[in-house]
Amino acid sequence: MTDTPSQDQAEHPLRVRDFYLGRQPVLDRNQSLFGYELLFRSTPLGQANIGAGTPAAPMPGLSATATVIAHAAQLGLARAIGDAHCFINVDADVLGSDIYAFLPRERTVLELAPSVAPDDAVLARMAELAGHGFQFALDGIGGAGANEAERLQKLLPLARFVKLDVRNNPQPALSGLAARLHGMHKTVVADKVETRDEYQACMDLGIDLFQGYYFARPSVLGGRKLSPSQLAVLELMSKVTSDVDNADIERAVKRDVTVAMNLLRLVNTPAVGARQRIDSVSQALLVLGRRQLQRWLQIMLYAEPGTRGHNQTPLLMLATTRGRLMELLAQRLRPGQRYLSEIAFTVGIMSLMDVLFGIPMADIVEQIPVSDEIANALLRRSGFFGELLKLAECIESPDSHDSQDDGVLPALRGLAISGDDMVELEMAAFQWSDSVVRYAI
Repeated sequence: MTDTPSQDQAEHPLRVRDFYLGRQPVLDRNQSLFGYELLFRSTPLGQANIGAGTPAAPMPGLSATATVIAHAAQLGLARAIGDAHCFINVDADVLGSDIYAFLPRERTVLELAPSVAPDDAVLARMAELAGHGFQFALDGIGGAGANEAERLQKLLPLARFVKLDVRNNPQPALSGLAARLHGMHKTVVADKVETRDEYQACMDLGIDLFQGYYFARPSVLGGRKLSPSQLAVLELMSKVTSDVDNADIERAVKRDVTVAMNLLRLVNTPAVGARQRIDSVSQALLVLGRRQLQRWLQIMLYAEPGTRGHNQTPLLMLATTRGRLMELLAQRLRPGQRYLSEIAFTVGIMSLMDVLFGIPMADIVEQIPVSDEIANALLRRSGFFGELLKLAECIESPDSHDSQDDGVLPALRGLAISGDDMVELEMAAFQWSDSVVRYAI
């Protein structure tokens, strides 16, 4: 394999600013991270640069994927996936391109678009790439007809993963497909799982992996109570943001040994950037200050020890990535105003607390004292922080990548952020979140 540009890429040069990156988690049956599907989208993000000229029209379909992946790899693609598997959509053109020198081959799953016909050239290329350690996934399974049956007969032997769209396949069909595929020793992925009911139905069918944001959808549970550990952390957050002295905060932390141990573990993560090891709560207060201590208490709410391996883990990943991305965006847009970036981080972390606690966001805003700016961002997505939150949510949403007339482009234009800047900040947020989660769980 070579890393030279393909002929198709040379004939269709792509401005590197004209794309953004989406990342959707793929979870196993224990709700632990298995991988991410990376969504590279070529769109006219040059419009986000005030004063820029008219951008080139985006290339249709997946024809830009090879060039985009090459550029993303230069920015640090490994930072986007950590140790997880990486699912990337490919068509026949991309399959025959030279992107593969940029990818971590043992952890890369090439997801074949339904349009890929299993001709001799495609099958030979798949066999070649499999020999280098790449794996394959099939998408769009479930169609009828002789052509589809023949296509599957040729492609299935080379594929490890098969993705089933839970929205386009009724449960009886899903059940039959999952049973057939398991009989062929394939790993079945339920795609577009957006509700907890859909997730549970797929679990009952024995499906192996789950893709979608069902774990991040608010589910208000009547009578649900916060755990003692969560209550202790919320009490500490209240003290940290009030006028009590440091000795009172230290005593409150020491009353809960688990909270104290977890806090010290978190504040010693490389993501904190402390130059020395922090061995006590008093030292943490001295080295970090109250604002930074508040940040790690917020993260601790998502990393409760008794729920490790369950849905708090993907929620922790999403919350820390969102919070850090919003912080970095605020730093880029309002340089020199550090307090704004700290507020942006808090808004990002708090924006998923309705899911974490199972209570409406309006109740959370009443119970946790916040400024009007934060409340407006959380409840109405208004103001500067609300705009940052909308942008983060649009990029996370898989549905926003299906059209260039989505919420991402207006948000980028409104904030004067280029696509290239956006991807750079995303990569940094992914890497920071990965570091935090390693220590938190």
